[in-house]
Amino acid sequence: MKQATFGSGCFWCTEAVFQDVEGIESVVSGYSGGHIKNPAYREVCSGRTGHAEVVQITYDPAVISYDELLEIFWKTHDPTTLNRQGADVGTQYRSVVYYHDEEQKQLAEAYKQKLNESGAFTNPIVTEISPLDTFYPAEDYHQNYYKNNPEQGYCSFVIRPKVDKFKQVFSKKLKTN
Repeated sequence: MKQATFGSGCFWCTEAVFQDVEGIESVVSGYSGGHIKNPAYREVCSGRTGHAEVVQITYDPAVISYDELLEIFWKTHDPTTLNRQGADVGTQYRSVVYYHDEEQKQLAEAYKQKLNESGAFTNPIVTEISPLDTFYPAEDYHQNYYKNNPEQGYCSFVIRPKVDKFKQVFSKKLKTN
């Protein structure tokens, strides 16, 4: 098993997208990239800790490649908006790839360059690509948030449409059980 760590706005949305992908064993919401140890959600939301809301994915590279994870990452959020995804605004919502090794760094940088050169997005990609320093799991109530709270307002109006679109576009990558 290997790990990948991505930030693409609210971790509830990112977690919901990756949870049903074949080859992914677990998705844990958390925080990375900041300057204090063991941050709490309220601290991260203040924007003063420097952390991004991220998910740490444990996956089987024999089933799904890091490139395929990057494809899902890039196609399920807007990597051209700095410190923002939709109505979620602040440095904690930045687009970021935290790489675990040199290979992940090279793959992420190559994918970003390919997207920029292709004109896939009108504006340049602002996604940060940085080494993973420390990952702090978020509080328990943030884990599996969408699955545990499907009728909550944010889940109904923000996450569900994103997950539905993801399932249409990536139907061949979904778990069958």
